[in-house]
Amino acid sequence: MQIKNLEEKKLIKELKSDNESAFKLLVENYKDQIFNTIIPIIQNVDDADDVTQEVFIQIYKSIKKFKEKSSLSTWIYKISISKAYEYIRYNKRIKRFSILISMFRNDNTIREIPDFIHPGVELEQKENSKILFSAINKLNHQQKTAYILKNVQGLSYKKISDIMNKSISSIESLIYRAKQNLKTIIKKI
Repeated sequence: MQIKNLEEKKLIKELKSDNESAFKLLVENYKDQIFNTIIPIIQNVDDADDVTQEVFIQIYKSIKKFKEKSSLSTWIYKISISKAYEYIRYNKRIKRFSILISMFRNDNTIREIPDFIHPGVELEQKENSKILFSAINKLNHQQKTAYILKNVQGLSYKKISDIMNKSISSIESLIYRAKQNLKTIIKKI
């Protein structure tokens, strides 16, 4: 259920006045959008759940600063993407640190990154999904974000341009280049 424009204005007003019911409504209406935005980037269900909770915490802390220059969903997409990439950067630092630590240990243990399978994919498509998400992970940040928002989330070019603060033609170009790069990457796999 998508919140209509007038209802969104009222919801924002209620959120800014710390209305607990409004926050529950926000969670109910946006939890799937946030999770489905995060999961293709993070590619781990448990971690995506954790980051989804972090997004709601960020929304709660920041709602009073929300200037309403964009829609609430656009603002939430921005926070979701930001938190997902923040999580990835943090984990890369942890992984580099664990590699460094492992040089000083006798057991040489390094954290393994588990294989990712999107939870909504049919059983017979799991291998293709694994290959696709592995290839998506090799795209640069901008291409990956645009591609996921368009082809996984199904957003319009206009909505993606609002989220990424780029022109529609830039978004079209990013998605085109992402598709071309994915073809090249997948051929090598």
